[in-house]
Amino acid sequence: MSARFDYLVTGGAGFIGSHLCEKLISTGKTVCVLDNLSTGHLSNLQSLLPLESFHFVQGSVLSADTVNDCVNMCSEVIHLAASVGVENVINKPVETIETNVNGTENILRAARLKNTKVLIASTSEVYGKSWEVPFQEDGDIVLGATSRNRWSYACSKALDEFLALAYSSSYNLPVVVCRFFNTVGPRQSGRYGMVLPRFINQALTQKPITVFGNGTQTRCFSLVSEVVDCALALLNAPEALGKVINIGSTDEITILELARRVREISGSDSEIVIVPYEEAYPEGFEDMQRRVPNVSRLVSLTGISPQADINTIINQIIESGIPEGAQ
Repeated sequence: MSARFDYLVTGGAGFIGSHLCEKLISTGKTVCVLDNLSTGHLSNLQSLLPLESFHFVQGSVLSADTVNDCVNMCSEVIHLAASVGVENVINKPVETIETNVNGTENILRAARLKNTKVLIASTSEVYGKSWEVPFQEDGDIVLGATSRNRWSYACSKALDEFLALAYSSSYNLPVVVCRFFNTVGPRQSGRYGMVLPRFINQALTQKPITVFGNGTQTRCFSLVSEVVDCALALLNAPEALGKVINIGSTDEITILELARRVREISGSDSEIVIVPYEEAYPEGFEDMQRRVPNVSRLVSLTGISPQADINTIINQIIESGIPEGAQ
């Protein structure tokens, strides 16, 4: 059966997925989305749903039959569907592991039958507690104890990468693995522990801006539109096949400074409150002090990398409206 759509996007009703679908449709591509709407929302796809070039399937990547049907309809696959967010990972560890590992396995098995090109979305969480900053794709990873649910997400995504690269080497399946670093922008929810939309929601609603930990931990935030451009460029780069590539900004900022910047740019009178990890999360929670990507591989393969500064990103999110807040 010939493909009816150029791309299958799993998790396409989510934050990154919806931006990716919009980009693909704007360039004349046809798109099928598979999403169970557990964390995604149809409202994210509101402008696309009426289009003939767009098709939505409500279903789970855990259903092998559903995945096979969707993959058979499409020429290429972008696999974003996953259990996401620190709170989900801590509170639903079984769902996290099963969704991430079994879902990815279903995608790879279906893609192998037609030798369909696949982009697998991974995460900077894979690097764990490594201090070899900036993180390089071939560097060692350092995960915490298996008794701490915090690391089940990182481990499940690392296994996704192993699976993808095994399909590449064993079956010559065309696969690209992208490790995303703190992607942010309009439509991102703060419901699952995402820090920037949570801060902006708190600032715009004049609630205390809650900084977990001591605030000295640093992150690099990337604008979603630029991340999408990088991912699509990698999907179209033959030299990227069989490789893992970081996608992220290299501009580092402490979480405390991020809170101050949000308060200043939003014109909020919110108080910034430090909340120790033991009060914010279950006992034994661990965090990474720094998370900075080396993007030399990305630049060498595509010539681009995320460039938007944090002030621009904050302004863009504020202009799009108050982000959905924490539960």
